[in-house]
Amino acid sequence: MELISGKDAAEKIKADIRSEVAALISSGKRAPHLAAILVGNDGASETYVNNKIKTCKDVGFRSSLFRFESSVSQEELLAIIATLNNDQDVDGFIVQLPLPAHIDVNTVTEAILPAKDVDGFHPVNIGRMTQQQPCYIPATPKGIIQLLQFYQIETAGKHCVVVGRSNIVGTPVSILLSRNTNPGNCTVTICHSRTKDLKSFTLQADILIAAIGRAEFITGDMIKEGAVVIDVGMTRIPADNAKGYRLAGDVHFESAATRSSYITPVPGGVGPMTIIGLLQNTLLAAQKEIY
Repeated sequence: MELISGKDAAEKIKADIRSEVAALISSGKRAPHLAAILVGNDGASETYVNNKIKTCKDVGFRSSLFRFESSVSQEELLAIIATLNNDQDVDGFIVQLPLPAHIDVNTVTEAILPAKDVDGFHPVNIGRMTQQQPCYIPATPKGIIQLLQFYQIETAGKHCVVVGRSNIVGTPVSILLSRNTNPGNCTVTICHSRTKDLKSFTLQADILIAAIGRAEFITGDMIKEGAVVIDVGMTRIPADNAKGYRLAGDVHFESAATRSSYITPVPGGVGPMTIIGLLQNTLLAAQKEIY
């Protein structure tokens, strides 16, 4: 079993991004600028946004954070989105999910200009991705593809089973891996919470991507011997330590590791590469490479 380290891959790609930022600045252009909107006090969201800001500084990006209480109205949120859409000094921005129940996620997503949608969630970017046109690819699926590439994991002709069908991870990564590209050319099966006899599908997977949002849901007996396991999940579960919790993925790591050929840890696997995907999209936005 070999560990797929998102940290190692991210460090290599960050060095490349730093070089591109330095080249931009030396040519007389400004550093890329990423903004983030954070609503409420969700612990995981706080961690994600703080890590994004820290990584921006590390590669020479500018970053801005706009914070709102969970009671913020949808109209107030749409107003700040309109401001950022029109701010020529901001190359791209994200609205950190999840949002409070009184705010419609689709309305918020569609309010972001596709040219500044560096999360890659706008229907225009999703549509372009489906048609293999230039676009911002959603950050987590983009990170997964780059991990497979970094570790030179063969995907052509392989059966990839994706457990989870969200618009953020499951659906886009299934599209990317089925395309006639490298990595890609997989035969892809999407499973979800309504799939009957899920184990019969996961046992067929040469590449198993777990993105269902249930802590340690995938156990070793559900994994084919020698499979590549990509764990997208990250859930806080109670633990007897100083923090009172530990981070767990969607895969039960100990039992899965004994059967897999490659496996991502949690944390330190897909997470760092999600941030890398976001930074790459922001760099493309600053370079006006797509829109």
